[in-house]
Amino acid sequence: MNDYYVYVYIDPRSYEEFYFGKGRGSRKDAHLSDNSDSDKSKQIKAIQKEGLDPIVRVIARDLSEHDALLVEKTLLWKLGKQLTNISSGHYAANFRPHSSLHKKLSGFDYQNGLYYYNVGEGETRCWNDYKKYGFISAGGGVQWRDQILGFEEGDVVAAYLKGAGFVGIGRITAIAKPVRELILHGKPLLSYPLTQPGMASNVHNDELSEYVALVDWLATVEAKDAKWKAKSGLYTTPLVKASLDNQPDTVSYLESSFNLSIPALLI
Repeated sequence: MNDYYVYVYIDPRSYEEFYFGKGRGSRKDAHLSDNSDSDKSKQIKAIQKEGLDPIVRVIARDLSEHDALLVEKTLLWKLGKQLTNISSGHYAANFRPHSSLHKKLSGFDYQNGLYYYNVGEGETRCWNDYKKYGFISAGGGVQWRDQILGFEEGDVVAAYLKGAGFVGIGRITAIAKPVRELILHGKPLLSYPLTQPGMASNVHNDELSEYVALVDWLATVEAKDAKWKAKSGLYTTPLVKASLDNQPDTVSYLESSFNLSIPALLI
């Protein structure tokens, strides 16, 4: 299973790495209570004596145990040296972006991610249905299907409606599946009186069908009340899904507009 990660311990007094490890679950935090006589434990205790804590950051994720071990050994070889080109190649998506150790990132230090989601209203979907029944969807081609399949349970989404603005913040409660398979409160979603019944188009075609993920909406507004500020640099994209990790201005705007603390939503 690809549920291993590689992590680093950094001395906040010098910002120098002093330990790399691999693990899964809560392994990265276990060393903080280590009472052994190892050099690692001695350095942690020295840091804590100063009233500080080591900076603990995940730097590679979604790895098999074999690959995590390989990454760990590579980093140990480089311990104390400048790390360059570490994110290039086959594992680029698994590695933490450079120069981001000063902040926590969704998907790395948080289990789940914070994402922009493009509502993409049309003949097969509309915001009113999403808000009323608690879901999001995408489809009509593999490029859009594959993007919505990338959402994981627990991810936080900021829903954007083209031409209006941001209309909701929610948490994914069930990963996407073909609309024909979606059961909502004991009934098929397609049996409900949807504003856009066109969602049933191509229902038996796995490449063109609409795919639906369930969402617990934490804050929503009507389309006419969408949150937007013209010429402010707020992030948008025609993609179905995009990370908001590197969009601090947009995240700040979402927090103030919907009266939510985004970090508090991530686990």
